[in-house]
Amino acid sequence: IATTFEDHPTLKERYKEIDDSIKFLEDHFAEVYHGVDCTRIAVDERFKGMEGSLGAVYYNFPHSGAIQGFFDGHPIVNWRHENLMRLFFRALRSFVKPGGFVKVASNMGAVGVRYSYIVGSALENEFLHIETVPFLQWHLHRYGRSYGDKRDVYKRPDAKNNQSYNAQAADRDMVYCFCFAPSGETLGKQQVRLPPTLKTLKSCIDGPFKNLQGMAKENLANQLFKRFATEISGTHVG
Repeated sequence: IATTFEDHPTLKERYKEIDDSIKFLEDHFAEVYHGVDCTRIAVDERFKGMEGSLGAVYYNFPHSGAIQGFFDGHPIVNWRHENLMRLFFRALRSFVKPGGFVKVASNMGAVGVRYSYIVGSALENEFLHIETVPFLQWHLHRYGRSYGDKRDVYKRPDAKNNQSYNAQAADRDMVYCFCFAPSGETLGKQQVRLPPTLKTLKSCIDGPFKNLQGMAKENLANQLFKRFATEISGTHVG
């Protein structure tokens, strides 16, 4: 099964090769699902009946989506990346069979989905960290990087040799590998990082707030607060 977060019309706008890619996968007996939120597969009807059946799961370069004006490591937005990993591994507990593998690729210097978020979220959900290998040494390394958002419409000049993505060096990309080893005990409710309060947003003086004052600043704070409240309730906005 191959999944995308975006729906098919959005993919067609961003990636001219998407239908060829889908056909290639389907010709090799893969199923392709669009509009999949990896943190909510337990409530996705397409995955009903697959509980405890997945032997391997791959997630290449996870990212919770950019918030315009903020860099990924900014505390106003970084909680979203940590929650992505926490909820991803918690969701997998119901679908990966004991002994199944999960491999997550990310840059070792990433400030969004940091390696500590990946490893920590896996361990707290009983996925043992068995090894970390350089992405370029992995047999699935021939992977054209992209931003994963609307920038891909105009910023993918060459998918060869990782030239379509130059924000991070390819030789620092890693594959974090895990094996599911459930203890049989019931885990407590998954803890998540809460978004900033409205008061915190209104007091922010950098990022997109840097040159805003008065009503403009308050409006942006309210917009972000509403968006973050929606996301923490379980609806991804990307």
